[in-house]
Amino acid sequence: MLPVQITIKDMTSSPALALETLIRKRAEKLNRFYDRINSCRIVVDLPQKHKHRGRLYNVRIDVTVPGKELVVTHKCHEDVYVAVRDAFAAIVRRLEEHSHKRHGRVKTHNHEMHGHVVRLLPEQGFGFIEGVDGNEYYFSLTNVGYPIANHLLIGDAVRYTPEPFSDGWQAQHIIREKLNHETV
Repeated sequence: MLPVQITIKDMTSSPALALETLIRKRAEKLNRFYDRINSCRIVVDLPQKHKHRGRLYNVRIDVTVPGKELVVTHKCHEDVYVAVRDAFAAIVRRLEEHSHKRHGRVKTHNHEMHGHVVRLLPEQGFGFIEGVDGNEYYFSLTNVGYPIANHLLIGDAVRYTPEPFSDGWQAQHIIREKLNHETV
């Protein structure tokens, strides 16, 4: 069972009890997103009463995991339940990011490559690029970023991002290399 410490300041006991029950349920669900949580501390307070803005609640969630402390603070929301919801959504994102990093599942961006357009089939909506590596890359005309697809010609030098696709590779984010007479 996850050790949870909840502190609710500046609230009467009945609403605070209902809020504490909700917070405890949400805190117990955090183990679904990262199973090595050591402790969880939640503080809900009403730091100051604004004359013009009404009651604005702050929610701080402090989660400790092996070797790290993750902290989220959601400040100034008039509805304490919305502030709690938003704070828990943020800590879930932080836990998922931490889990992905620990397990090496961090998204990497492929490097940009260069090549030449070797075939265009505009009526079917695709074409092929021969990369400097000698491989052929399929591309959809919707992946052409510059110029618009109907201005791309066979032989044009392009740069693109290769992505695995079906039985081969697909070129995405295609940009025609600037010609000598073109200005941007």
